[in-house]
Amino acid sequence: MRADRLLSILLLLQTNTRLTGRELATRLEVSERTIHRDMEALSMAGVPVLAERGARGGWSLLESYRTNLTGLNISEIQSLFVAAPSHLMTDLGLRTASEAALIKLLAALPGEQLRHDAAFMRQRIHIDGAGWQQEPEQVVWLPTVQEALWQERKLFLSYQRNDETVVDRLVDPLGLVAKGRIWYLVAAVEGQTRTYRISRIQDARISNDRSERPPDFDLAAFWKESMSDFKANLPRYCVTFCVDPVILHEMRYMGHIEHVHPAAHDGWQSVEMRFDIELQARAFALGFGGQLVVVAPHELRETVLRLAGEVIQQY
Repeated sequence: MRADRLLSILLLLQTNTRLTGRELATRLEVSERTIHRDMEALSMAGVPVLAERGARGGWSLLESYRTNLTGLNISEIQSLFVAAPSHLMTDLGLRTASEAALIKLLAALPGEQLRHDAAFMRQRIHIDGAGWQQEPEQVVWLPTVQEALWQERKLFLSYQRNDETVVDRLVDPLGLVAKGRIWYLVAAVEGQTRTYRISRIQDARISNDRSERPPDFDLAAFWKESMSDFKANLPRYCVTFCVDPVILHEMRYMGHIEHVHPAAHDGWQSVEMRFDIELQARAFALGFGGQLVVVAPHELRETVLRLAGEVIQQY
């Protein structure tokens, strides 16, 4: 295990100008103390690792040092052949290239058993990132955005907001993110990092000016933090129901269950759920008829009682 980690450190330093001990520890899922011990081991083995202190310091290799120790173990080979969602490769114009690259990689593997294991993995795992009810969006301007990223150029955007107004922006493209079948551009504008839905771009033109990218920007880390903030700020309308346990399974597909309490003496269970707005909770409660009772909040209970009376009167 340690030999694999030492090789990983060596290859990471070879492909990156400089990495801090913390960055290496995070990527290899070990402690910084472990990284320092590994660096001592590499140095004792004759690998020219250098340590620089300061704000821009970190670990690096002598610029002239290179290694060809790039052997892959079986798990690493299998991971390369897990099929990526084909629609994403198609959107990026890389599907044919991706297929060709995998064929070449498969042919280059030494030994019949390794080739068999790689093909075995590819035929048994397929990843579909689209939801059941999610239709593909029109991403007419995705190639232009992609080209601006590749060329590291600023981008003029005409963008339609949620309120249907269209605004013009000059942005520094930082990266593309695919969430299911929806593409987003992450870009810097006016000193802030913003997210733009590609399907809402009305026009895009590549500038002649080079884009500016913060030296410490990490696309995956930004997206993770952005999604966390988005979820934390979602509207919350919390409701407590008392339900017949036979409908619990169905409820899990129709709303967000926060907590299910143990069954009472009559067999019914108290369930805490979260909705975006009161209207959703109201429709949910009415949909289960006599198999569900609203416990709280009181105003929702009164609304459901009134609406149930109106339904009876209507029929």
